[in-house]
Amino acid sequence: MRKLYSSMVLGATCITAAHATAQTVTIPIENPKVGAALAAIRADNAWTLSQQASICEIPAPPFKEAIRAAEYKRRFEALGIRNVRIDTEGNVIATRPGSGKGPVVMIAGHLDTVFPEGTNVKVTRQGTLMKGPGIGDDCRGLAVILQVVKALDKAAIQTEGTIHFVGNVGEEGPGNLRGVRHLLTKEFVGKVNYFISVDGTGLGVTSRAVGSNRYRVTYKGPGGHSYGAFGMPNPIHALGRAIAKISALQVPATPKVTFNVGIISGGTSVNSISESGAMEVDMRSESAEELKKIDGSIRAAIQSALSEENARWPGDRARLSVSIDTIGIRPTGAQTDQAYIVRAAVAAGKALGFTEPTGASSTDANLPISMGIPAITIDGGGKGSGAHSLAEEYDDTTTGFLGPQWAALLVTALAGLRK
Repeated sequence: MRKLYSSMVLGATCITAAHATAQTVTIPIENPKVGAALAAIRADNAWTLSQQASICEIPAPPFKEAIRAAEYKRRFEALGIRNVRIDTEGNVIATRPGSGKGPVVMIAGHLDTVFPEGTNVKVTRQGTLMKGPGIGDDCRGLAVILQVVKALDKAAIQTEGTIHFVGNVGEEGPGNLRGVRHLLTKEFVGKVNYFISVDGTGLGVTSRAVGSNRYRVTYKGPGGHSYGAFGMPNPIHALGRAIAKISALQVPATPKVTFNVGIISGGTSVNSISESGAMEVDMRSESAEELKKIDGSIRAAIQSALSEENARWPGDRARLSVSIDTIGIRPTGAQTDQAYIVRAAVAAGKALGFTEPTGASSTDANLPISMGIPAITIDGGGKGSGAHSLAEEYDDTTTGFLGPQWAALLVTALAGLRK
């Protein structure tokens, strides 16, 4: 049984998961120091936005987050945190020690973007609106975390539990959650009681993990001239058969299951039978059982297409083969909205005057949820559009400060205030 800690009770008392579900949520919004921190966040909103914009102008393509990481480390240090380091995977970790009598809370924003090296990452600003690749996903989360660090220090808040503030690598697709995976399976094994990801814009709570399986499927053969070698199995024709079979699959609406062929490639010329044809396939569900089912159905379609294309040309000795290579696996897991961390997030939002529904998505929280660690992803405030596009926008509106206020209030509630 995993050990959990009450965020409202001082001491290292072990409680069961069932007890955690039954716990009464207490949000310390009436505490004078917490109130001072929230006021400081609102008054300092221009600083948060400047951090968001300037971070975003530092390129951080997948697997090349090092320059942004070094700068993020410098900014943590400038805020006065002494315990700051970059781990062997590239994650930036700033630790704010507690008394040792409360739970350990990790709050993280991801450093990486989906944009390739060479992308113009200049941010433009017009009033409350900012435009730039990654400005919401996840430059907003990174700025929110810096503001929380600054506000807690300014208000001289001390907590029972230790808080780890993190800028992690590898959240986006190619990264396959490598940053959080390293943190929770190597750096902090069994040492994190609550995990919070700050990712994106708005004021929503991602409480459930949408798992995903992603593969690169490649059909291969000898290839040849389209006229002279006609009559041999064709990898691209096999690919077409597979896509047609996948597109005809039926999936349940509840729990939601999705599939997609997102990229196809292959061929050398219009008059050549290609030596290869490839596709990249994505499938998702918050149900591990349904994800396994659609995975099996897609694999069956891939093999059936291979057999049919080879059988189409029985007189030719050439045979096709197929390989299925894993691009990424994001686990799902069982966590209900009655989990203490979810109820605490909702209660903290209500204390600030807003209520948003919980939902399911694919985020850094997938990994801890799959491991049985209470985890959520919260939005960073404001309004966003065009995520993962060059036209991405973030509008702070008149209430953008609620994002970092929410994160600060939730962290203090979970870690517990020192008495």
